[in-house]
Amino acid sequence: MVVLGRIAAPFGVQGWLHIQVFGDDPQTWKVIEHWYASREADAPATRWSLLEPDGFKLQTKGPVIRFRGYPDRTAAEALVGFYLAVPKQDLPDTGEGEYYWGDLVGLEVTNLQGQRLGRVERLMETGANDVLVVRDAVAGTDKAVERLIPFVSAVVKTVDQEAGRLSVDWDFQW
Repeated sequence: MVVLGRIAAPFGVQGWLHIQVFGDDPQTWKVIEHWYASREADAPATRWSLLEPDGFKLQTKGPVIRFRGYPDRTAAEALVGFYLAVPKQDLPDTGEGEYYWGDLVGLEVTNLQGQRLGRVERLMETGANDVLVVRDAVAGTDKAVERLIPFVSAVVKTVDQEAGRLSVDWDFQW
């Protein structure tokens, strides 16, 4: 499953819900026929419940969606806080230089000097740009160093999904 967002709040009285978007380009989501919801973003596939969309609109503050079986605000409120995901094969293809967040999680990160900075644990949206959360275990301890690296072209130089690597212009000490 690829988590696309989280249900943030009801919108109106007819069962519409605001989606907190994790990533870019929600306008391509109009074609998604089956959504899955779970209280946990990292839940196994068996713990996601199928939801069928009954409408999808882009508003100035982000997308809103309505699901079959949730005809009014009261019913829809039960979904607030759930994560929304779809199977990867149901997502539109990405363009050149575009990635789903889930494709980046787990990649090994090295800087231009060849120093290992860790692995991408997750991404977060800051408003200005997305940020890679990179963790690296400290040898001989149970501790880890966490680095927050902006996911922007000035910093991220290469992404090689097949090799499982990401190269960044980032100092080891930062």
